[in-house]
Amino acid sequence: MSRRRINAIVRKELRDYRHNPYTLMTMAIVPLIFLLQPLISVLSLPAGASIPLSRHDQLLYMLGIPALVPALVAASSIVTERAQGTLEPVLATPIRRDEFVLAKALAPLVPSVLISYAVYELFAQPGVAPALLKTPVVIAQIVFTPLIAAWSIWVGLAISTVASDIRAAQQLSLLGNLPLVALVVLVAFDVIEASTALAVGLAAALLVGYRVGWRVVSALFDRERLIANTR
Repeated sequence: MSRRRINAIVRKELRDYRHNPYTLMTMAIVPLIFLLQPLISVLSLPAGASIPLSRHDQLLYMLGIPALVPALVAASSIVTERAQGTLEPVLATPIRRDEFVLAKALAPLVPSVLISYAVYELFAQPGVAPALLKTPVVIAQIVFTPLIAAWSIWVGLAISTVASDIRAAQQLSLLGNLPLVALVVLVAFDVIEASTALAVGLAAALLVGYRVGWRVVSALFDRERLIANTR
């Protein structure tokens, strides 16, 4: 694999993000939606409420951000290029399909992880918020944010390679990642008990999913079909 070719595609994708208002809006709105509930219900409480709050893991709810933000961006990645007619020139280069899909995955991964960490940093405030910043929760955020983002990206890219409509691809990508979001929410609100066994099992499943996802998307990425459909 050529790191130079992968880096070239990643840089191109990041430039496209900066010049695409819809992508920037997606990366901004989804975190704001996830921020609304905890900011209203947690940060507005008096400092005396920190003791009962410290028994819960509500900030795990923030793991929904890396599940949804990159899913929407990745789902529109390939299908948008097909619609705009910019995919064929890229596929005419010597880049291999596994290099291309890896670059397409790395491009949304970096900003999505940075956005998720930045949102989580907003809770490092004096008063009640530090009660929620328990060591296991912080570790979970650090470890699972890139793992969840990577999984959601592969789901989005798999759909983007076979879809012909941008909105349909994004909607299907959201549906495909809803089970993971539901699991995160259930754990955050103590419906499912957070445990070391659950964390290790989920991390192992996501790591396996990363490898499987790369292979599946590479297999779905049919250069001839994509060029023909673009024409």
